[in-house]
Amino acid sequence: MEVAKHAAMLEASGHHIVRLNVDEPGFGAPPVVRAAMCEAMDGRPMPSTAALGRPALRQAIAGFYRDEHGIEVDPARVVVTAGASAALVLAAAVLVEPGDEVIIADPSHPGDRQIIESFGGIVRLVPTTPETRFQLDTDSVRTHWTKQTRGVMVATPSNPTGTSIPTGELAAICRLARVHGAWSIVDEVYLEMSDRDADGRVPRTALALDPDVVVINSFSKYFGLTGWRLGWCVLPEELVPVVERLAQNYYVCASAPAQEAALACFTPEALQVCEDRRVEYAARRALVLDGLARIGLPVPVPPDGAFYCYFDVSGTGLTSWQFCERALREAHVALTPGRDFGTHSGETHVRLSYTAPQSDLREGLTRLLKFVAGLPVRSTVAGSTTGRTTTGRA
Repeated sequence: MEVAKHAAMLEASGHHIVRLNVDEPGFGAPPVVRAAMCEAMDGRPMPSTAALGRPALRQAIAGFYRDEHGIEVDPARVVVTAGASAALVLAAAVLVEPGDEVIIADPSHPGDRQIIESFGGIVRLVPTTPETRFQLDTDSVRTHWTKQTRGVMVATPSNPTGTSIPTGELAAICRLARVHGAWSIVDEVYLEMSDRDADGRVPRTALALDPDVVVINSFSKYFGLTGWRLGWCVLPEELVPVVERLAQNYYVCASAPAQEAALACFTPEALQVCEDRRVEYAARRALVLDGLARIGLPVPVPPDGAFYCYFDVSGTGLTSWQFCERALREAHVALTPGRDFGTHSGETHVRLSYTAPQSDLREGLTRLLKFVAGLPVRSTVAGSTTGRTTTGRA
């Protein structure tokens, strides 16, 4: 938020800021969905829907799992929510008791931790490494499990790293939680943006691995409905009545016109637009990875989903906050410091979002190249600080 605030101030002063800190897609809703929203807002009565969402939309979401993932999901288990954040709030309200420990990866989205803690949960941040793709694995979950652990929450692909958990590892984590009588929440907000396999198939949803897992998803990222505040979750059958009562009291229902228009997300026209955009994001990713390599800013694990790169700035001699603050002030490029997402790699890594057009990405990378070239780089020799004669990267 501080980066965004300072970027706005610089823009107000007349500077052109290349915003590589934005975590929202820049395309907007597919045309057919926009047209459906205009039609829904033609002046007709638009009363509140049922707290669980419009039956037709719940059915459409279940059909999406059947068509895209080859699994049958009972529409009665689908809950339409006021964004993915509301889905997580509902899940946490049902599952988390004061004093419960919840295992979450470091780095991870800070909102996840705040929501768990708001219901009295104790977040156990588990450090991750490039070897585990900056994700939890079974060994790390088992090592950090305590008598107070009641749940595990994972995001695959992840914000800020854009990396996913291998299917077998995700299944093993869910199985481990189930053996301990604990719950699992899997954030799949970026799942549909993942790279396809050789047969063109999307990675498997956690629902195909564990029928009792709680899955969180959103219309914001793949479908481009950011700001419409529409998401969903898929719950074990026994949790649905409880979540229904909570939703009734928390926010009554998700936006009625947004739900009406979102039905068009599952038309062939909209899905083709979303796929074309996913391919474009892959092209932007390749551009960014090449640019960061030319600058000398390593990306320890190339992303395979979402629209983020998590790169290492330790060789510059700056912390992530210092790097982002100076890149904004001196190069007019907005980035997000890793300390927003955790502590283990937070001071050494920075998140770059490649939601911007390719022209902006090229401009931003050109500016970063000049900025980094002008930095005195910390040498690894005897811990001294020198000029650009050494790289400081052992």
